Amino acid sequence: MKKYSIALLMMSAVTANIHAASANDDLSPYVDDKGTISFPQDFRTQMVHLGSWFVPEGGASGFHGVYTEKATVDAYRKTGEFPDGATLVKALRAHNSGDYTTGTNVSHETPALKQWFVMVKDSTGRFSDNGSWGDGWGWALFKTDDLTQNASTNYKTDCLGCHIPAKDKDWIYTEAYPILSD
Repeated sequence: MKKYSIALLMMSAVTANIHAASANDDLSPYVDDKGTISFPQDFRTQMVHLGSWFVPEGGASGFHGVYTEKATVDAYRKTGEFPDGATLVKALRAHNSGDYTTGTNVSHETPALKQWFVMVKDSTGRFSDNGSWGDGWGWALFKTDDLTQNASTNYKTDCLGCHIPAKDKDWIYTEAYPILSD
């Protein structure tokens, strides 16, 4: 009887792991079966540049370059919505300004990275018990000193505040992304 119970327990654990993994198979390669979002190491060469924002002053000052998969751009252009699994990566880089032949006080990106923001679309709420997921997205913040750890523990307090003005647009400021409508 004891051997039977242990075998049944082991089979249940394997089945649960398979089910959890299959629940994420179609979502994103940057999300594990528990909803942990990983940093997309190759995003600058493997994703499409959607557009950039420039913030001249404050803690978020610098260039905010935003990237996603080409398939996400294609889907958005057809439907006007981000599909489940769409991964948006925003790299925040410091900036300098100088005088150039194109003008005075011209700003440009520097190699100095400040942080990254990563969002993964999930309209089904499959990770609703994880504090990094909600309102149709997975939310992550990666600091330069640790790309293995999401520095955000609660998207409602750590991320959502900056996106409230874009709530009616699925929380995404799309006006800086002309590639979505060209």
